[in-house]
Amino acid sequence: MTDSRIYGKTFEIIGNSLDVSARRHNLITGNIANMDTVGYKPKDLDFKKTLERMMDQPPPQEMSRTHGKHLPDQGRDKVDLNGSISEDVDIYHLDSVNIDTEMVNLVENNIKYRSTTEMLLRKMAILKYSIDEGGR
Repeated sequence: MTDSRIYGKTFEIIGNSLDVSARRHNLITGNIANMDTVGYKPKDLDFKKTLERMMDQPPPQEMSRTHGKHLPDQGRDKVDLNGSISEDVDIYHLDSVNIDTEMVNLVENNIKYRSTTEMLLRKMAILKYSIDEGGR
């Protein structure tokens, strides 16, 4: 956003928070989907550390292109995944993904996403109210 007097840093923080929540949701649902896959190791990310890392990096001023029809993959390198993919198959430990843990993670992430969305809606309502009152 160009005018920091209106938007401040709030929108940047909220936007990054929603991005991190969406990425974590994809990881958790991937863990659930691969629950019965032999040798699959569950992946997750630390919400707080990832958001802090995203906030420390300056926002890109312009998108760089290597070719006129190419766009860069924004933000993929910022996420640290905990876990690794194993080449060794252990047939005695197929239950590497705990469904209860993953469902708790999914609910926790959903609550964070919904509360962040509510913050965004309230910020927009404040701006709308200010605009409406200023027009009188």
